[in-house]
Amino acid sequence: MISRMLVKMIAVLWVGIAAGWLNPAVSYSEEASEKVLKLHSGLYYTIQKGDTLWDLSERFFDSPWVWPDLWQKNSQITNPHRLYPGEQIRLFSREETQTMVVESRPEPEVAVEPQEPPYYFYPPINSVGFIKERPVRPSGAIFKVKGNKAMISYGDLVYIRPIGRPTFTPGDRFTIYRVLEPLKDGEIKADVGIQHCILGLVEITEGHPKFAMGRIVQSRQTIELNDLLMPYEARSPKITLTQSKKRLEGKIIASEGHERIFGDQAVVFIDKGRQDGVRVGQSYYIYEQEKERLDSKKKEDLLLSPVDYGDILILHTEETTATALITRAEKTVRPGARIRSPF
Repeated sequence: MISRMLVKMIAVLWVGIAAGWLNPAVSYSEEASEKVLKLHSGLYYTIQKGDTLWDLSERFFDSPWVWPDLWQKNSQITNPHRLYPGEQIRLFSREETQTMVVESRPEPEVAVEPQEPPYYFYPPINSVGFIKERPVRPSGAIFKVKGNKAMISYGDLVYIRPIGRPTFTPGDRFTIYRVLEPLKDGEIKADVGIQHCILGLVEITEGHPKFAMGRIVQSRQTIELNDLLMPYEARSPKITLTQSKKRLEGKIIASEGHERIFGDQAVVFIDKGRQDGVRVGQSYYIYEQEKERLDSKKKEDLLLSPVDYGDILILHTEETTATALITRAEKTVRPGARIRSPF
């Protein structure tokens, strides 16, 4: 299969050179080739009606079975079985294609390969927000979009006002984010911290003394004027599983979208962080513990044994809070739900 993939890649590269530019889709769909967006980071194919990761993998990589790798390279796709026409997915630039041909040469056999530790694969990890006691110091803010559009989305060209003395170099990427009003703990009515919502990603195209220009290369939520920028730090979608902190108890403060009820696969914030021993890759139970009066004639309530009804996986940590994914929920979860260590 490797040989077939190499032939396919070399053929694609030859066509790109003959045409003056590289477009992996040129021999399959003229409509699709017109939709390819060229950036510093590579080529982006426009999803057509009826496209699936399965058939795109077959088309470009000569095997439908590599679709998980294509999904991994496009973390903005939250559901691999549902693609939307007009959405952009990243393919390979000329340099990456050539590199792949070199790296695909057979390497010497290794007697025993090290065993990879268990992990949880979460593609949209770079869209996960967080809560900090103080807001992140921004590098800049969007002050204009080309065309004066009401909503900023994928592919739009934006103008950026520097804040402080950042360096904007073509090809650099910045995370677009927004800060919300201080989040309160519903039980104690105290501020927990400031929520940072991750909106997308911008790639710098031009740098000028008093402003910069950039192209939106990922749009996870609606982007608006005055939204902020901070340096992009890629996070691995492979969440290595690790031992949980013993005897830890806490609670879910809120879901990322501030829903009243939520469940499986919801992203939530908890009131424990690094200072409490919480680390990325740890798991904790969601539980409830009821009280019951055994004798109606007495005013004494008996605290019953805790009952677990869900699990969370830690995705990101701050000093006093953490962001987690609900990986199991046997019933509806609400803000204030209790969490505890598995042991």
